[in-house]
This record gives sequence, structure tokens and C-alpha cells, in this order.
Amino acid sequence: MSISWLLTNAVAACLLPPLNGLLLALMGFLLLRRRPRLGRWLIGGGIVLLFMLSLQVVAQWLLRPLENRYPPLQLGVLARIQADAVVVLGGGRYRAAPEFGDRDDVTRATLERLRYAALLAKTLNQPLLVSGGRPDGGASSEAEVMQSVLRRDFGIEVRWLEAGSDNTRESARNTARLLGGQGVRRVVLVTHAWHMPRSVAAFERAGFEVVPAPMGYLSFRPRTPLDFIPRADALESSSMALHEWIGMAWYALRG
Repeated sequence: MSISWLLTNAVAACLLPPLNGLLLALMGFLLLRRRPRLGRWLIGGGIVLLFMLSLQVVAQWLLRPLENRYPPLQLGVLARIQADAVVVLGGGRYRAAPEFGDRDDVTRATLERLRYAALLAKTLNQPLLVSGGRPDGGASSEAEVMQSVLRRDFGIEVRWLEAGSDNTRESARNTARLLGGQGVRRVVLVTHAWHMPRSVAAFERAGFEVVPAPMGYLSFRPRTPLDFIPRADALESSSMALHEWIGMAWYALRG
């Protein structure tokens, strides 16, 4: 297991829901005796923060600037796109999946990316690169699992595996090293729409010309009354959005 990955995610967990609101409320509880007014404000603030982030309308507000950055590719123009390869970023592993004989498989997020990448690879007739390491341990890297799923479920062979990255920035750098000597400079990059701004920035910084191929938009769904009721899926969407905003700020600070 990667120690840097573990520490980074531990810090991120403190800044993301639900722990950010719970920590705020805990601080207030600890201050109740010495600073009762401040303590009550912090407890109330933590509760309100969790309430707001569990509303779909708030999650969409956080996601929309991320997803607005790059529009979806139009199906009618896919065949005219010029690129040297399709690169798909991993979105997590399903560790020791019992229905697959206790072998690692892909999570729902990764499967969604693979499905779209398979469509693009077939339409463009371009080779595929899959990217993802094993920062949380395990026998197989995410890239190896993605390769297996593409072969098993979509009948597509992967040409390149980038299996050593712990995050998006490392994925871009490792991919540049892997493809640098093979004349691949222009890539179609597949990941979720909310993850695309940070991904494009990382791959362009690594020297690639990027054709963004975002998928899995969350902020453009029609409004319903349920968007104003606290829900677990909304809290998850808010967490993803905040994770991206924090990640973009961190990458900007590191340069």
C-alpha cells in the first residue's frame, strides 16, 4: 500500500463529507463548556453543512462548473476526430469480488469509463491505453483489471498498460514516459466529466495534445422535488465535486 496515497486520502477525508461536518460538530461539542456560544455555532454549522451537501441541488451547483468546462463529443463527428490513441483513466477497483471468484474487478465508475472508451476505440479505430495502479495494495493493478474487463466484456484488446500511478498527475507522467518514444502525442482522454478539468491539465502538462472525451454527466439531469430533500447519493456527488475542487487547488499550488 502506498503511504503517500494513504496520507493524501486521509487528509482529503477530513475535508470532504461527511467527516468535514462531523469534525466541525465535534469541535463545537468539545468547546461547549469553555466557549458555549462558539461551541453551539460550530455544532450548528456542522449540521447545516452536512444538510446542505446532501441536497442534490447543491451537489449540482458544485458539479456544474466542472462539467461545463468540456462539452460531450457529438456522436456524429466521432469518426472525424484525429488522434493517436484513446487513454482511459481508472475510477477504482472492486477488490476480491466474490461473484468473480474473489478476483479484483472494476467498480461501477471504472466500468462506465470503459464502456465509453470501447465505443471510441472501435469508432476511431485507435489503440487503447488503460491507466491505474494499486495504491491500496492487492495483487493486480487497476490497469490489469481494466484490460481483463475490456477483453472479457467488450472484446477489445489493450495495447498499453500504465500500472504504476497512484493519482491523476502520476498517470499523466507515466503515460508520457510510456508513449513518448512511440510518436503518440494527441490522445483522446476518457474520464468522468467532473474529473476532466484536472485530468486535461495534468496530461497537457505532461506534453500531450488532448481531445477531451467526458462522460457520466451528473449536473444536467432534470430537476425533481427530490433534489431538495437530503439524500445519500447527493452527499456522494457533493463529495466528488469537492474532491475535484480541492485536487485542482492542490495541483495549482504544486505547479
